[in-house]
Amino acid sequence: MADTLSVGSTSLTLSIDADRLWSSLMELARIGAYEDAATGLVGVNRQSLTDADAEGRRSLIRWMRQAGLEVTVDEMGTIFGRREGSDPELAPVMAASHIDSVATAGAFDGCLGVLGALEVVRSLNDAGITTRRPLVIAAFTEEEGVRFGTDMLGSAVAAGRLTLEYAYDLTDADGLRFGDELVRIGFKGGRPARLAPPHAYVECHIEQGPVLAQQGYAIGVVTGVQAISWQKITLHGRSAHAGTTPTELRIDAALAAAQIVMHVRQMVDSGRYGRLRATVGHIDTFPGLPSVVSERAELTVDLRNPDDGHMAAAEADLAAFLARLPEYQPGLCVQTDRMAQTDSVPFDHSLQDTIAAAAKDLGHATTRLMSGAGHDAQEIAAIAPSAMIFVRGQFDGISHNPREYSTPEDCAAGIAVLGTTLLRLAMEVPT
Repeated sequence: MADTLSVGSTSLTLSIDADRLWSSLMELARIGAYEDAATGLVGVNRQSLTDADAEGRRSLIRWMRQAGLEVTVDEMGTIFGRREGSDPELAPVMAASHIDSVATAGAFDGCLGVLGALEVVRSLNDAGITTRRPLVIAAFTEEEGVRFGTDMLGSAVAAGRLTLEYAYDLTDADGLRFGDELVRIGFKGGRPARLAPPHAYVECHIEQGPVLAQQGYAIGVVTGVQAISWQKITLHGRSAHAGTTPTELRIDAALAAAQIVMHVRQMVDSGRYGRLRATVGHIDTFPGLPSVVSERAELTVDLRNPDDGHMAAAEADLAAFLARLPEYQPGLCVQTDRMAQTDSVPFDHSLQDTIAAAAKDLGHATTRLMSGAGHDAQEIAAIAPSAMIFVRGQFDGISHNPREYSTPEDCAAGIAVLGTTLLRLAMEVPT
């Protein structure tokens, strides 16, 4: 097959080993596995820079080396595997995602993109194909943001949006510092964290939503990622006896938290902010006792919107509401801390067309859709042409849950499209 390849050809396709891909996904899912009490299913808890994450990283590096890749680790702990091309001076084609998880994950979020890229390398090896451009696959550190509070952290530093110093100083809920945990698990590498721009970047990911399943498509071509805003809000009130303190004398932080929850839902329901989505995913109160008025409450607010103007207006609405909260309870103090903020990111139109053509040549109809979730691709889009492939999920595309599931056939379809896309890009000549 290698002897018949024409440089720059748009007719090349790549077959992948679906069973080998599935086996890799299931093997990685055993690292950090737990029995979920709510569903009775086996889920994955492999949060960034934990011991489970370190074990998963070591397995990935072993598999990369077995596939003949040159493995390096950067200052953020991101793992890179490079397959050399016939012209190593050319900028590489890159495929990446992440293997860290939320605390209640399934086997596919992020992992399909990393292990799928690895399967592409294995399949190129099996076919005896040497690409013109090098191929680099990677697993970025702390994409989820659940442990250290900033999502897409490794790729954001790689693309230059965030500094290495900022990342190192982030702390988790127990006060453990990112930089120290990176050293503890043995993954503070020597490769510079700032990434040289690749020729192109393509990421395959489960959709994490219902669109593909509802419309009957196995594959989606992603047009971009919507704007994301994360804030932590801390409310300082005054603890008091629940039975003896008159209502009018209370400064109840839990009440203020409840008002915020209701307000962000009202913002969504009002329709004033387009396709706004708002989530309060974390609430905590202190001292947390049934007979004590809450002295402090902490909560997070996650806002998402495909339109930057609507997002800015929604953020202004929330800020104005927070400023008014002390009017209801004089003495209440409201503190806000920005955790993450990204504008909407459009993906490269030419790469979208390349993905759609690859899917068509492999017999898959596609639809184009915007991502509701954040992904590493949105960060790399700042330095290189980038795009994404979505794979259909089952059960309404549920994700961040042990019920997360994509069939072996759909996973194989998505990675075959990824492989064909990468092959065509890696055979391109400089213009």
